[in-house]
Amino acid sequence: MVKLRLKRCGRKQRAVYRIVAIDGRSRREGRDLRKVGFYDPINNQTHLNVPAILYFLDKGAQPTGTVHDISKKAGVFTELSLNKMKLY
Repeated sequence: MVKLRLKRCGRKQRAVYRIVAIDGRSRREGRDLRKVGFYDPINNQTHLNVPAILYFLDKGAQPTGTVHDISKKAGVFTELSLNKMKLY
């Protein structure tokens, strides 16, 4: 199962996280399938590649709790529901 997960980067005491699509069985710092964004909790900055996130969610990827909250604030799930409505 593919998961959308945070991957830690940055230096000591100054964490920055990449949002990646990764196999659910691999470790946190394992090889990712694709980078879909980043999150800086100190400066409160977020950048998301929304089409890539929608692609993985459409294929059945499960976001972790934090990635779900970040995506929800960015409005990814409203776009996902709009795309599903267009299909019907």
